[in-house]
Amino acid sequence: MTQPLDNFAQTAADWRKTLRTNNRKTCFVIAVFFLIYFAIGMLVDVYINAGHYPQATLSQIFMGLITFQLFPLVTLIMLCVAAISLLITFSACDKIMLLGTEYHEITPTTAQNVAEQQLYNVVEEMKIAAGLQFMPRVFIIEADYMNAFASGYSEKSAMVAITRGLMQKLNRSELQAVMAHELSHIRHLDIKLTLMASVLANLIVIVLDMFFYTAVFSNRSSDDRSRNGLLTIIIILRYVLPIINILLLLYLSRTREYMADAGSVELMRDNQPLASALLKISDDHQQNQDQYSADYRNTPHENVRREAYIFDPVQAGIEPVASLSDAFSTHPNIKDRLAALGFKSNGK
Repeated sequence: MTQPLDNFAQTAADWRKTLRTNNRKTCFVIAVFFLIYFAIGMLVDVYINAGHYPQATLSQIFMGLITFQLFPLVTLIMLCVAAISLLITFSACDKIMLLGTEYHEITPTTAQNVAEQQLYNVVEEMKIAAGLQFMPRVFIIEADYMNAFASGYSEKSAMVAITRGLMQKLNRSELQAVMAHELSHIRHLDIKLTLMASVLANLIVIVLDMFFYTAVFSNRSSDDRSRNGLLTIIIILRYVLPIINILLLLYLSRTREYMADAGSVELMRDNQPLASALLKISDDHQQNQDQYSADYRNTPHENVRREAYIFDPVQAGIEPVASLSDAFSTHPNIKDRLAALGFKSNGK
């Protein structure tokens, strides 16, 4: 069980420095994804043109592509497909994030009780504190476990969703801190960055797989050393890139959480409410592990929400390892997050 907050010593923390540092790291990860995507497209074009111009060296073909003496068709097609996929994902992100859950939207006129009205008021207060121009849509998910997330491709399209269990088990200041955390995701625009990175990562693997099988079956009788060398590179990338994708997405997700935690403290002007809320959420998952494990498994499309949640249930042993990506937690552990908030354990 997680230690109570009294067992942590409070220290000073520079929240603005944390925001600046994590923002630079986030932009770096996105830039890496774009460079990988560009490199894959160029590799495909070089491979195709090496067959068309067997007398040319790989460096000559590459220079021809980047100077448009040779038309980089595959690279441009990949970039267009990526752009279209991102637009489709952005337009349907709210529906995708809520798939499989029982939920309803809260407005000042549809709030069914005092607790729901208080939730809406809290989000509105934090929206003003965050300086957001638009009020995010507010949803309650009918679930006992404690969790929350934000989504949307822009401030205008943003939404926040929390489970009924979280709304009922946190006091007002803790609820305020959690909503400040989620609105910080919106304010930092990292919900859009993460969504973009996820789509690009999946497209990279799909396109690389298609090209891998095409290259293997079309290259069986070829003695061209340049094309054989490129095929070797493609084979290596096919197995290495998925691992790089996973690590970059996890790194991006963990960076997002530190940024949102720091943003919550900046809006609340107090680091204790969020620290207390995180401990309550972690303890609640550990105390109800069997029940929540069944709840998460029985709710379709939980993997879609996992990266967006304020708390990764894997840290409490809720979700079984079903794939390589599930073997890694998408969030920093609670002690690291508390340390970043300024609370370090007095014990081990």
